[in-house]
Amino acid sequence: MSAGKKSAGAFRRAGYSQAVQVAVEQTTVRVREMHSAIADRSFAVLRRIPLLGRPARLVESAHDRVVAGVYDAIRFGSGALCGVAGLVEEHYAQRAPSRPPSRLSTRVHSILNGVFGDHLEAGNSRLAIDLTIHANGVAVEPDADSLRAAWPECGPRICVFIHGLACDEHAWQAQPPKADAASSPTSGIDFGRRLHADFRYTPVYVRYNTGLPVARNGEKLAVLLEQLCAGWPQADSRLILVGHSMGGLVALAACEHAVATGMHWPQATNMLVCLGSPQLGSPVERVGHLLTTALHVSPVTLPLGKIAAARSQGIQDLRRGPGAARRPAMPGRIAYRFLAGSLAEEVDNRFGRLFGDGLVTPGSATAHAIDGDVRTAAVGKLGHMDLLTDPRVYRQIADWLAAVETGARRPPRW
Repeated sequence: MSAGKKSAGAFRRAGYSQAVQVAVEQTTVRVREMHSAIADRSFAVLRRIPLLGRPARLVESAHDRVVAGVYDAIRFGSGALCGVAGLVEEHYAQRAPSRPPSRLSTRVHSILNGVFGDHLEAGNSRLAIDLTIHANGVAVEPDADSLRAAWPECGPRICVFIHGLACDEHAWQAQPPKADAASSPTSGIDFGRRLHADFRYTPVYVRYNTGLPVARNGEKLAVLLEQLCAGWPQADSRLILVGHSMGGLVALAACEHAVATGMHWPQATNMLVCLGSPQLGSPVERVGHLLTTALHVSPVTLPLGKIAAARSQGIQDLRRGPGAARRPAMPGRIAYRFLAGSLAEEVDNRFGRLFGDGLVTPGSATAHAIDGDVRTAAVGKLGHMDLLTDPRVYRQIADWLAAVETGARRPPRW
């Protein structure tokens, strides 16, 4: 790690204790606002009743003083406790970790970034995830020595996996089957291992702050891919990109940024695969937006509306999506592939078109306005997260890749 990165990280404030303190303070404020809204309405009714107006004002005054004292005590008390916790956390943070964090810890960290990642980065929090390559749970710098140490037997082919909202690189790993469950052909598989075994592609996993705007993560990914290609130990390396959900949108945004800034890695990229990526947005986030708007109508529910509105910009970007994918005007021959999932066995029936994989509809996942090498596909009886490990999805990716590999060996037509 460079000295500059160490220096920047040194100024980051304590992580979880600070996040807990902010959450407690904000929750206390919102609960107090709701309490006040309900109390104001109740006392307003009592003040209009003959002979009860003056007593109601006295009771309201006493009520307000008691309530203010209780909420201040909660706020200051929690602040003091979190301050002590912050000192303890800072002490342990300065100690070099003996092993990578557990998958549960990483999962919680990723969810927190998915929901509040833009706020964490704006507050310079240690909890804000940097977009980096990870191997075995550890960040890897994109320089030749670090890459060679992480992948000592790497070849010239690289497959970069980009996860979706509130996930991390572990999402691509199939969960081990339960001891009492019989193995079946539909059990999950590890795409990275299979691509390495079948096509000799080295799997490289990206972890990033999914709470940031999609366009910003796309810019960060474009820079990382340029560094990865420049530092990869094997010369003349070739790339394929596989993005799930938001990860596909980030990969497409990275292509656009790379073209606009004259980067070289798109010329080394054979294929980009988007799995369940909401090009036209997700109906779930549209419902969330409507609910947030509805909560702002009443003074009583307004505090809840403020809490809902605090969700990250990354989530809000999924309401409409970036629009149908368009092919950037770039040199090179990237093959674009879009795959949708559907809870229905028949993808084309009304249920399948309406609900899709539970989060993204097939129409949104396969929308594009690309002229050139582009293919779409859909798989039935498949939920959104199953797209990451389903054998049928892998077979489709493998078929696409085999065709692209055959075409890549032919002389390019200029």
